[in-house]
Amino acid sequence: MPASSAKLSVLVGKDFACVKIAGRANFTFSPDFKTLLAELIQKGYGHFIIDLSECVLMDSTFLGVLAGFGIKLSQASATDNGPIELSNPNARVTELLENLGVLQLFKIVNGSLQLSGEVSVQNPAPVNASREEITRTSLEAHQTLMAVNPDNVPRFKDVAQFLAEDLKKLENCR
Repeated sequence: MPASSAKLSVLVGKDFACVKIAGRANFTFSPDFKTLLAELIQKGYGHFIIDLSECVLMDSTFLGVLAGFGIKLSQASATDNGPIELSNPNARVTELLENLGVLQLFKIVNGSLQLSGEVSVQNPAPVNASREEITRTSLEAHQTLMAVNPDNVPRFKDVAQFLAEDLKKLENCR
């Protein structure tokens, strides 16, 4: 699989995590992002800021993973920290979120990041996802987008069908 064209960096505080995405957030990058978020949730972080100030574009797989994360956190709203904050998304990313009907899952914040308290930098290790893992992540992401907004079904049903068939072939080759 080709190397991801995006980079992740993480700042964590007492009860929040800020994940910065730089570059093009695409399907090859999605397993790394999904794994990182799961690890941060498991460590007890409840408030998330996704810094998109250097994210130039997101593909549908990444958008679906991000939407799935938004849904997961809103359903587990045992925390009073509010929705996931998307910090400084460019106009194209905001338009994509709106067109896919997932913008309501997030709080858009523009301006300089205000991080309170002590923060520490974490450097997440790349997942080095297999083709099967990338395909599974991509399928789940597109299924999420279709579940969140029925208008996405015509956009992604053929993609989801192709990915499901491809995943089945990959699983049978193991």
